[in-house]
Amino acid sequence: MRRQTMTNSLRTVVAASDLAAIGEGHVAYLRRMSSDDIRAKFPAAKEIQPGIDLWALFSADGTPLAVSDDRGSILASASQNELTTVSLH
Repeated sequence: MRRQTMTNSLRTVVAASDLAAIGEGHVAYLRRMSSDDIRAKFPAAKEIQPGIDLWALFSADGTPLAVSDDRGSILASASQNELTTVSLH
């Protein structure tokens, strides 16, 4: 029970926005998304064909950074910008 209490205490001390700020400019997350979801997150992507699977790269705070149909090119883009990537499941 003690461990549960400590975990709950940490959750109240560190807000999600604080965690995102820690990784800002250093950490990005990779996520597979449908083109329909991409168009909602990336306003400039309105001309992407509907119904296809794509890869998206987001900054630690959730800001969209890049979109591609090739996971490798997204990872290369992150690497070129010196971002550590994590996958979102």
